[in-house]
Parts: sequence; C-alpha cells; structure tokens
Amino acid sequence: MPESGPGSRLVALSALTSVVLGLFLVGFAQGERTQYGSLIVSLDGQLSPLALPRERLAPVAVQLDGSLKTDDGSLLPQVARVELGLPRQGALSTHGLPACPHRRIRVTDSAAALRACHTALVGHGQVNMTVQLPNQDPFDVHVRLLAFNTRIGKSRAVLLHAFAPKPPFSVVLPFLVRHRPGRFGMALVADLPALGYWARVAKFEMTLSRRYSHQGRRHSYLSASCPIPKRFTAGFFSFAQVVYTLADGRQLSTSIARSCRAR
Repeated sequence: MPESGPGSRLVALSALTSVVLGLFLVGFAQGERTQYGSLIVSLDGQLSPLALPRERLAPVAVQLDGSLKTDDGSLLPQVARVELGLPRQGALSTHGLPACPHRRIRVTDSAAALRACHTALVGHGQVNMTVQLPNQDPFDVHVRLLAFNTRIGKSRAVLLHAFAPKPPFSVVLPFLVRHRPGRFGMALVADLPALGYWARVAKFEMTLSRRYSHQGRRHSYLSASCPIPKRFTAGFFSFAQVVYTLADGRQLSTSIARSCRAR
C-alpha cells in the first residue's frame, strides 16, 4: 500500500499547488477584453524574459497587442488620444542613447527613416487602420511602425514613424513619457490629430526593446524586476493598460496582468 504519512501528504499538496498555479498562470497569460456598448477594447502582451531578479533591475522587452472593434460591424469611432500604461516596477533609461529629431524622419518611408535614425531605434510594430473617405466604402490599411528615442522639450519621448506604401501614407507621432502614481506608473501618451478624421485605428502590435553601450557600460532601454516575497518563486503584477480617448470625449480602457519568476 502507498504511504499516507505527513511526508507523502506534503508531496501531494506540493504537486496539487503546482498544478493549480500552472492553470492560474495559463489564465493570466491570455488577453483581456472590455466592452462598452457595441465597442470592444482588447489587449494582450508579454514580458521577456519572465525570470527576473527580486531586488535589482534587469533588461526586458515588452510586447503589446491591442485592438478596437465593434460587435455589430459599424464604423469605428475616431480616436483622439491613446495611452499605453506600463508597470510601476519597471524603468525606462535613455542615458547615452542617441535621440532622433522629428525633422529627420518627417515625410520618409520606413527604409529612409531607419537609415536616418537607426542608432535611436527602440522598437517596431504595425497598425491596421480602417479608412473612410467621402463617397467610398471603408477599406483597411496596413501600416509599419518604427519607434525612435527622442526628446520633446524637457520630456523624454518616443517618435513613432508610421508608413504605408498603398495608399502612400507617412506620419510621425510623438508619444510623451509620463510618470504617475498607481499600478501603471509609466505611460506613453500621444494625441492623434495627425491621422485626420478619415483614419480609424483598429489594431496595433508593438515591441519595445533596446540594449546599447555607452562609455563602456551596457544599458537597456527597458528594465524590470520581480519584487515578490522570498517565500514565493512566482507572482503576478499589473503589466499593461491601454486607454483610448475618443473624439467625442469618451474613454475606453482595459488592462492585463502577467506573471514573473524570481531568480
């Protein structure tokens, strides 16, 4: 007969805990969606690597996928502002990282922008937009994104270069880096008037990551830790949030949590 003493019960409890935690982690690894009437806001993403130090920062990459859609197929509303919130235990460093002036990549395609500011590159991605022109049916446009480090006045910022070959489309959107209290202590905030009334944001994918050297030392654009109690090996944290401010003043948002492992 199998043993049923304290040791075996402890092993069984440990195994059960591992199974439950594994299922919990799988659930938290999925994206979130929030519905406002007919509008649905979705967000997904991940942090890499998941294993991070408890008490110091380590280089990370952040990948985010978001979408805005309607459940009845109606035309998407115009977005006037977008905010991407990141966790307060993270850090953004631009010390020694070259900056890309707006004028250098204005009215360029992706290849020309990359040639002009490759030393300031901090990310990449894509956007799908729905375009509504007068007297025409709506059509979709796929836009390539390049993210460059810059400064606007005294503020750190990200220049998002957006380009599509068909139809020809090129715009540069500045995202200001803002710090605030709460779970999402850092945010990238951009106003979208440059897209005009005709373009509606439907879906975006973005990855932010950059490691570079300055004065003989290695740096990372984004860093994070996993500050969980020492009695635990894994934990959860508020990972990201997206907030859309519509042209009519309404705000739509959703957020996601993710896990990290302490090392």
